[in-house]
Amino acid sequence: MDSAPVSRRAFLAGGAGIALAAATAGATAGSAAALLPAKNTAISPLVLSSDLHASADPQRFVFAIARGSRYASFGPAQVAFAAPGTNEGTILDTSLYKEGLPKGRGIYVVEATFPTAGFWKAQALLPDAQGKRVPFAVTVKPSAEAPLPGAPAPRAASPTAAVPLGVNPICTRTPACPLHDVSLSEVIGNGKPAAVMFATPALCTSQYCGPVLDELLDMMGPYRDRGVQMVHVEIWDSTKGATPSPTVTAWNLPSEPWLFTIGADGVIRERLDGAMATNEIQAALDRLVA
Repeated sequence: MDSAPVSRRAFLAGGAGIALAAATAGATAGSAAALLPAKNTAISPLVLSSDLHASADPQRFVFAIARGSRYASFGPAQVAFAAPGTNEGTILDTSLYKEGLPKGRGIYVVEATFPTAGFWKAQALLPDAQGKRVPFAVTVKPSAEAPLPGAPAPRAASPTAAVPLGVNPICTRTPACPLHDVSLSEVIGNGKPAAVMFATPALCTSQYCGPVLDELLDMMGPYRDRGVQMVHVEIWDSTKGATPSPTVTAWNLPSEPWLFTIGADGVIRERLDGAMATNEIQAALDRLVA
């Protein structure tokens, strides 16, 4: 098991799990499990999905694990969810992704359906952590805040060196990345596919912004050669981290980081939030240019 420190804000945001549910260890994925009382442990799920909403369609759910005040990557895991007012949940297998992310800070990802809004009971099943069954809670909103796949991408301008829109700096990465030479408003719907990364490497709450931006930069060459236009947008208008950049406000983003892929017609194809591994980003870009 690898471990890395968790920022205090990330720990407080993601580590607020409550002992309301437990699932049966070793259960078969897709099966139903009665949710029984569970013991508190020093292991805490850190929910990285910030825009879960009531929908009949599956959504990407992503979480990390903390042991005490440090990130911890265990082996394969399962997760169970129970709707508000119920005590029975469906058990799902997760995928553990580590590629491109800092050592010890892998993420667990699963496609899950949340048909009703409210506080859902959840349980992470971690067999490599001595069979730990860790309860936590998941907030599902009545509707999404950020734009959804299938919707037109907001055509708001983004800061560039020539037109910074009051944002300083326009990139907190060191050195600054090269994805600020053209405004997002100029690339959306211009007949070519696009990808936009909203991330703030210097001010990120979860500390994943820098790594995921670096992942995109490392792989962008072949996709740009195939016509994909790429833009990076900072979250805040200054290093004070008090006021969102005007582009973030226009997109109504509740967190960071985010990656959106956008078709040549200006319609959003996919969105990834919270944290994303190299293979997830690559797969989304492959589908964009397919």
